Amino acid sequence: MHIRIRQAVPEDIPTLRELIDASVRGLQTGDYAQGQIEAALKTVYGVDSQLIADGTYFVAEAESPENAKPAIVGCGGWSKRKTLFGGDHWGGRHDALLDPGKDAAKIRAFFVYPEWARRGIGSVILNACEDAARSAGFTRLEMGATLTGVPFYKARGYEALENLEVPLGSGESMTVVRMEREFTV
Repeated sequence: MHIRIRQAVPEDIPTLRELIDASVRGLQTGDYAQGQIEAALKTVYGVDSQLIADGTYFVAEAESPENAKPAIVGCGGWSKRKTLFGGDHWGGRHDALLDPGKDAAKIRAFFVYPEWARRGIGSVILNACEDAARSAGFTRLEMGATLTGVPFYKARGYEALENLEVPLGSGESMTVVRMEREFTV
């Protein structure tokens, strides 16, 4: 198995929608109730087309002898904008640009197909994001991590700063952990 990382393009959006739904429904059931998952898929999770337009969203493709065309098995990105999390339909968006000299770049929207989880795909995508953010002049990264993602990000040197309760509508909410990492010089 060979994993290749490339920038996401608008033509990937239908596949990314399927990937996000499968990832959330398959990997987050140990941390969130089914009602939270379904509400989050309608209000928070989803494709962020601004990341794709900015060239800061990546897909991981698995190449194998059985498949003539590589299959997208994971995705994730980073942002130079203020939005901490959420897809196009999330109401808490702030698309103003960040200042690399004082602001932290945002790690955003990591999803992996459940059958591809724990094979290093998230790490490969995160490496690409960290390298790109560093190349853009950022010295800090932050994110709004799901409870499911917290152990992965902690293992990668991110520190939990605070828990955020994200409203999902209909009286539901979900906990997201704001995490941060500084680059060593």
